Amino acid sequence: ASAAIKHYVELGRALNATALNAIGTRYVCLLNTTELEAIEPSSLKLVSLNPSACSQMTKDILYEKAKKAFSNQHVFPAYYELILPYLGGAPGEDLKALSQEKVNMNISTFVNLRRDSLMSLTPPEVQGLLGLNLPDLAKWQYRSPVRQWIQVQKQSQLDQLHIGLTGGTQEGYINFITPKFPAPSSAPLGAMAMALHLLPALLLSLLMMSILS
Repeated sequence: ASAAIKHYVELGRALNATALNAIGTRYVCLLNTTELEAIEPSSLKLVSLNPSACSQMTKDILYEKAKKAFSNQHVFPAYYELILPYLGGAPGEDLKALSQEKVNMNISTFVNLRRDSLMSLTPPEVQGLLGLNLPDLAKWQYRSPVRQWIQVQKQSQLDQLHIGLTGGTQEGYINFITPKFPAPSSAPLGAMAMALHLLPALLLSLLMMSILS
C-alpha cells in the first residue's frame, strides 16, 4: 500500500478527496511528511479519516489541515464534531479555547490528546472540556496519562472538581535548599591549625593597641 501511494504521488497526481477516500483510515498512517503536506485542506471536507492510530507527526499535520478546512464553520457543536477525529494533534491553546465551549469531550478522546497539550490544561479547563463526562476522569486517575496530569495539579483545585481525585501537590510546604559551602582550602592542615591557635593572641594584641592609642 505504501509503495502504491508513493508511485501515485510520483506520477504527479494530487492527494485530493478521491485519493484520500481510496486511502481511507486504514492506510492514512502510511503517508510520509511530504505526502501529508501535499494534501489540500479543502479535501478533508469530503472525506472521513481517523488518524488516532497514526504517529504524532501525522496527527499534528492532519490537525492543522483540518483546522484550516473547517475554519469557516466555527459554530458549536458542528465544528467540534468535524474536528473531533483530528484532536490528537491539537496544541494546548486550541484545547483551552474548546474548553470554553462546553463540548462534552468523551474520556477516550481526552486520554488520547497530545501529551504536552493535555499536561498544559488546568482543572477548570479539563472540566470545561469534559463537561457531563467529567466523572469518567475519576475512573482513569490511576492510569496514564491522567495520573501524570493529576500529579502536577494543586490538590485544592482538584478538590473543586468534586469527583474524588487525589495525588495532587499540597500547598503550604516549604522547600528547603541545602546551601553549598565553598571547598576547604588546600593549605596544609598544620598551617591552618597554627593559624587558629595564634588567632586569639593576635586579636588581643589588636585590642591593646586600640586602647593605648
